[in-house]
Amino acid sequence: MAFRLSNNLIGILNAVTFLLSVPVLGAGIWLGTRADGTECERYFSAPVIALGVFLLVVSLAGLVGACCRVNCLLWFYLVAMFVLIVVVLCFTVFAFVVTNKGAGEAVSGRGYKEYRLGDYSNWLQKRVENSKNWNKIRSCLQDSKVCKHLQEKKWTQDQFFQADLSPLESGCCKPPTSCNFTYVGGTEWTNVTSSSSDPDCNTWSNDGAQLCYNCQSCKAGVVATLKRDWKRVAVVCIVFLVFIVIVYSVGCCAFRNNRRDNHGGWKGGYA
Repeated sequence: MAFRLSNNLIGILNAVTFLLSVPVLGAGIWLGTRADGTECERYFSAPVIALGVFLLVVSLAGLVGACCRVNCLLWFYLVAMFVLIVVVLCFTVFAFVVTNKGAGEAVSGRGYKEYRLGDYSNWLQKRVENSKNWNKIRSCLQDSKVCKHLQEKKWTQDQFFQADLSPLESGCCKPPTSCNFTYVGGTEWTNVTSSSSDPDCNTWSNDGAQLCYNCQSCKAGVVATLKRDWKRVAVVCIVFLVFIVIVYSVGCCAFRNNRRDNHGGWKGGYA
């Protein structure tokens, strides 16, 4: 008896997913076991491994269930896919809700923007203001050397002021403009007496390992970067959601075919 179209399609899709899950799982294990790996890399290894295992198990269940007509495996596959649809939908809605507030503030005579933590959603603020979370984030920022690009530049003051800095560079690699510090070069500034009430002015350090990593402006830069990235991910999630809904529908057809075949029902035709 020929396989029906839906079973063949589910089998092919899950065979491809199974092959893709292997390098994902391998990458997660590699990140977690690297001898010279950073704390940040090890922190991200767990979700990558979890994603790899999930794809491996679900795709294997879908592949065997569709091609070998094993109803219990195909049922497990459909339940897992339904849960995935709900999770992706909830995350997409959540991402749009928590990123609807906040934007960089243009500064007169500057090519970069300044970032204020209070401009963003309360949920994001609480995440970075939590000392445990921030210690991990700060460690990641220091390990990734986000300020190295600026430290190596031989800009004049005018060149620096006109530079198009990223939110992280603006928030973590320089003191706030309101401090009125004098630019020396790279990430070095002369700390002058300032009447500014911004606590970041006292937090700033010319030490390359410290800079403004403990500043509120750095936390705001992290949140601004998260906002930008989450919006991009949310758009991708919408496309992905449409795709997995279609795959889920095809899987339902394959499950229906299996039940009919197992009960000696309709044997001909394609679905």
